[in-house]
Amino acid sequence: MAHRFALPAALSAFALVSLALVGCDAPGFTSKAKSPNQQAAAPAGKATTTSANVPPRAAPTSQAPAVFTPGLSVSDVIAQACGIKPRGKDVTPSFEYDSAALAEDDREMLAEIAKCLSEGALKGKNVVLVGRTDARGEPEYNLTLGESRADAVHRYLVDLGVGRGQMRATSRGEIDASGTDEDGWAHDRRVDIELAL
Repeated sequence: MAHRFALPAALSAFALVSLALVGCDAPGFTSKAKSPNQQAAAPAGKATTTSANVPPRAAPTSQAPAVFTPGLSVSDVIAQACGIKPRGKDVTPSFEYDSAALAEDDREMLAEIAKCLSEGALKGKNVVLVGRTDARGEPEYNLTLGESRADAVHRYLVDLGVGRGQMRATSRGEIDASGTDEDGWAHDRRVDIELAL
């Protein structure tokens, strides 16, 4: 008979010891409430946020657009180095809808840039050609269309004597498009020409 009560008595003793530990501030067990002013330590591997002034991430290194033609946006760095003057305040960069064809004004601007890259102030420097589209259409199609626009600029500059290795054509497609009407969409359809840093 003594064996019949020994196991339940042992379990009861274990339960009392466990409850006593819960009442204490044992690791993993706590019954103390934290005050609102008291911050709990973050568990290992967990991030915490603060209201401290943290500097923002560095902005992308894109250069400010300075000169526009119907299909191009030339950065301020290139415009200043090459002495390219603005074409007029009413010029908005814009490829025709669903097109990668260069306009006559685009070709004239590219001739100035080609001369600067091959024998002028930017001789031997590299440029990035970023094709862009408006937000209409499928994202994959727009990436391809942006690439076609950048490639058209690349081919034209090569034809004018700029080394293939001096240029990198890429596409952002509709990623940065902000237009919500025809004027805005027209501005989104362009190739940005920036000095490679």
